[in-house]
Amino acid sequence: MQKRKNHSSSLKAKVAIEAIKNEKTLSELSQIFGIHPNLIGKWKKQALENFSGIFSGEIKSQENADKTEKDELYKKIGKLEMQVEFLKNLPGLR
Repeated sequence: MQKRKNHSSSLKAKVAIEAIKNEKTLSELSQIFGIHPNLIGKWKKQALENFSGIFSGEIKSQENADKTEKDELYKKIGKLEMQVEFLKNLPGLR
């Protein structure tokens, strides 16, 4: 039994864009990328369904997701620094 492959999101996007272009058939794309035609069709359908979400702001860009994560990490660092300072100033711990 063959193990399932996990394809990267960038590969999925590349294949979906090629499928949307309609310059090659799904069978041709299948041979080029080594991916089953049904899976290519599924990725194409998902891409077309989610395009409107990108422009309406429902789907966050990677840049926005990174910024949010970065802000949360800075908050956590600040909290940890405060805890360290508090513990340094406790009597009997010097």
